[in-house]
Amino acid sequence: MADANSHLEKIAAGLREELAARYRDREKALQLSRDSIRHCANAIRAIHRGEFPEAEGGLKAAKAMLGEMRQAVAAWGELRYSGFIQDATKEYAEGRITLALVRGEAIPSPEELEVDAAPYLNGMGEAAGEMRRFLLDSLRRGALERCEEHLAAMDDIYTLLVTMDFPDSLTGGLRRTTDMVRGVLERTRGDVTLALRLAELQAKLGPHQPTK
Repeated sequence: MADANSHLEKIAAGLREELAARYRDREKALQLSRDSIRHCANAIRAIHRGEFPEAEGGLKAAKAMLGEMRQAVAAWGELRYSGFIQDATKEYAEGRITLALVRGEAIPSPEELEVDAAPYLNGMGEAAGEMRRFLLDSLRRGALERCEEHLAAMDDIYTLLVTMDFPDSLTGGLRRTTDMVRGVLERTRGDVTLALRLAELQAKLGPHQPTK
């Protein structure tokens, strides 16, 4: 009986050690995920303010944290695809894609960003939402020059997303993101069209407007 108890205690000790290591690595990765998401959020705010060097710095910091996060859970297969890791990766993809769209650059590929398909696609959809905010800010400033270009980029993103007809378990709930993008695109198209028509009308009536 004593031998049996000793054997079980050895098993229990091994299990405690493994679970403690998993917990320690999970907590480290979870904190890195939170910090990475915070850097991405700050970077996106900087993008909307036109502070591109600050945005670049935030996204570089986020990428470094993503690397540390993946390394922390590398030994635990079930943790590598945890929700908090996917969320942080998606936010990074969103930031990078938003920055490219605002600058008029080519959208970086998932290989360039070193991210998996599901967070990349959902990040792309979220970036389209950020472009609505950017376009509305441009309309308020009267900066209409590139609005159609940005609207076309949003349309291209939606066209891509609707072709990804795979189960949500593979795409991380991409259907919800795609539905969001469709609604955002429709509203933004209406806003841009109205603003452009008003600008055309003002240009035609300009010389004939009565002076005060």
